[in-house]
Amino acid sequence: MDLRVQSQKDFETTQIEDIDAQGCLVVNSGSDVEIDQTIDTDNDFGFENEATKDVIGKVFDTPNDAYSFYNHYALLHGFGIRIFSTYKNTTTNEHYRKKFVCNKQGFKDLKRDNCKDSNKRRRDLRTGCEAFLRISKDKDGKWLVDKFNDSHNHEVTLTPSKAMKHRSHAKFHRSVACKSLMLELGQSGLKPCQIRKVVNTMKSPNENDVTSKQCTDVLVDQRKQYRGKEFYGLIKHFQDKSNKDRSFYFVLDLFDDGSPRNIFWADGRSRDSYIKFGDVVVFDATYQTNKFMMPFAPFVGVNHHGQSILFGAALLENEKQDTFEWLFQTFLKCMFDKFPSAIITDQDKAICNAIKSVFPKTRHRYCSWHMKKHEIEHLRSLKIRYTDFQELHRQWVKSNTVEEFETRWETLCAKYNFESGSWITEMYNQRKYWAKAFLKDCFFAGMTSSGRSESIHSFFDGYVNSKTMLNEFAIQYDKAVEARRAAEEDQDFQTMNSKPILSSVNLIEAKAGSRYTRNLFDVFKKEWTEATFNLSHERICKNLEEIRYKVGQLDIDKMYWRTVTFRLTEKIDVTCSCAKFETYGVLCKHILYVLKKRHVETLPDHYILPRWTLDTRRTILCMKEKDELRINKKNC
Repeated sequence: MDLRVQSQKDFETTQIEDIDAQGCLVVNSGSDVEIDQTIDTDNDFGFENEATKDVIGKVFDTPNDAYSFYNHYALLHGFGIRIFSTYKNTTTNEHYRKKFVCNKQGFKDLKRDNCKDSNKRRRDLRTGCEAFLRISKDKDGKWLVDKFNDSHNHEVTLTPSKAMKHRSHAKFHRSVACKSLMLELGQSGLKPCQIRKVVNTMKSPNENDVTSKQCTDVLVDQRKQYRGKEFYGLIKHFQDKSNKDRSFYFVLDLFDDGSPRNIFWADGRSRDSYIKFGDVVVFDATYQTNKFMMPFAPFVGVNHHGQSILFGAALLENEKQDTFEWLFQTFLKCMFDKFPSAIITDQDKAICNAIKSVFPKTRHRYCSWHMKKHEIEHLRSLKIRYTDFQELHRQWVKSNTVEEFETRWETLCAKYNFESGSWITEMYNQRKYWAKAFLKDCFFAGMTSSGRSESIHSFFDGYVNSKTMLNEFAIQYDKAVEARRAAEEDQDFQTMNSKPILSSVNLIEAKAGSRYTRNLFDVFKKEWTEATFNLSHERICKNLEEIRYKVGQLDIDKMYWRTVTFRLTEKIDVTCSCAKFETYGVLCKHILYVLKKRHVETLPDHYILPRWTLDTRRTILCMKEKDELRINKKNC
């Protein structure tokens, strides 16, 4: 078992300022802190003309009541507030004093602020204001105002409507109705930025807009309240699995208070599969599969049958760059520090930045399924307005060479005058991540098709959903994985116990049938049939080193024919401009056509990738058997 518990500090830690004479901790937050409470937005304390002497001595049932009182007072008097310090008894661990201050109290810690990214620094609002309200707990458990200063060293906002702009008065997002709506939308799978748009249509005009961060905070708090017990049920399940599977691997990432934040796991078979099939990985964090709205992030590959397989999975706290960096680093350590040669994801900026940081040499490609979804959303108006746009756009996307791609882009720009910053211009700027012309030199194992991401989602359909509790999640996850593995074993059996149906007596096809798994032979056979019956050629170049052909179907324009280069060397060396072999690992119909015309007798071994044969699975099984034998001898 490889069990590691880690803790990351994503937020500033509270600072212990002092221990008073009673042996009590004085904790100073040192930053703007919003109290997280559900408040009555219609509450009226009726103290428009409250004097200082009337404030001192006021009694409240809870600190939250005192905060609400002072916050409402601040609203009417034109300033905002924040929690400054809390006094805590070290013996009983109970709070006995709190201090609320004007939000312009104190001065910013310049040393700490200079360490931050300049783009993430907040504007400095502090003026050293000394206005505050302090409450202390009496012997009856009530909270009494024992100190109050109403002197400000800055101008206050004259009207409540303007004072509402202060952070402490942005209370709509803390109302019962707003929180309930946020949680309901979150459980339906919406992201915080989407929730924000919906919620802001519900607020009154004089309320501040709800921010994405406020939506995130509400969702995170809900998760923390209820998921602890569920999470530890999940951990127990993993511990039980690790007792049965010595290669089972899981890692916990915890908040400073010990509550769970992120978790990653992979069983022994998944790790074995990565050894042979981890050349290409699909990573997708868009699937919401549990009641606690934690993004589910599986790492998916493709096996020797072309079936989707799981390398590992994670449940994440959020979808920020540092979270993905933690996950990718954990995945890499789990997989013996073996980097994938290529990774396919959606266009999420946080994921892209994390890949650059953790997998700097891995080729990154955008998933065509997600690209198609965005294309439908962003280009619909252009397709409706211009009847020829769809065809010109299709030709541009399917450009076979970089030169074609750039020329067709210039044509599109001249014809439709795209605005700077539009989605299509942004996609042009990111062309190396999705355009076929820029990706022909990298192996993707056929995982660029639009159906691959859909199959990843269907991987778990019927097993987990947005209502699944975490303690049920792992069990259902295992069932989904076992169902896929049963399908893989069935294909292994079919390959070992049946003969392929050949369409000819050619030795090229016969060798392919004897080496490839059944599913991959079907892929090869489709190309072979096309090469046999539907193609023609023109010889365009011949010299002492090579012969070049144009190969294609007679019923299509020759501009779409592919160029096949047959090099006159002792070892057969042939390439095609379609780059199917380079990207998929199976010879294309154009090359097969030329091999037949050149009377090549059999399929060269170097054009049969071991990952598409049963040899790969046998290698893994042999490795496992030798490893188990070594351990058994050690234990004797």
